[in-house]
Amino acid sequence: MSISAGRLRHRIDIEQKSYNQDSSGDMIASWAALYSNVPSSIEPLSAREFLAAQNTQSQVVARVIIRYRSGLNATMRINHNGTIYNPAGFLSDKISGLEYLTIPVTAGTNEG
Repeated sequence: MSISAGRLRHRIDIEQKSYNQDSSGDMIASWAALYSNVPSSIEPLSAREFLAAQNTQSQVVARVIIRYRSGLNATMRINHNGTIYNPAGFLSDKISGLEYLTIPVTAGTNEG
């Protein structure tokens, strides 16, 4: 099953934490975009899906679908117009595993 381009109508940035040294030598954590302007679909969970998700993952509020990209992990975050989503994992598609990723996300700031 392929994903139609029209379904991927949202644009997100996938960010990873990076560390920079300030003038006094201290390491300062900041977030830098690993992938910018990624076409995606952000789908809030329905009430029924939300209740089912609460049994195992109490804060999952939406799912993000993107075309497959390698090197993603749960320490990263997703930024959509200033709203920060924290990935609970990256699930490959059922057929080839290389078509698209479904990402269950929680909402809220991720400062580290």
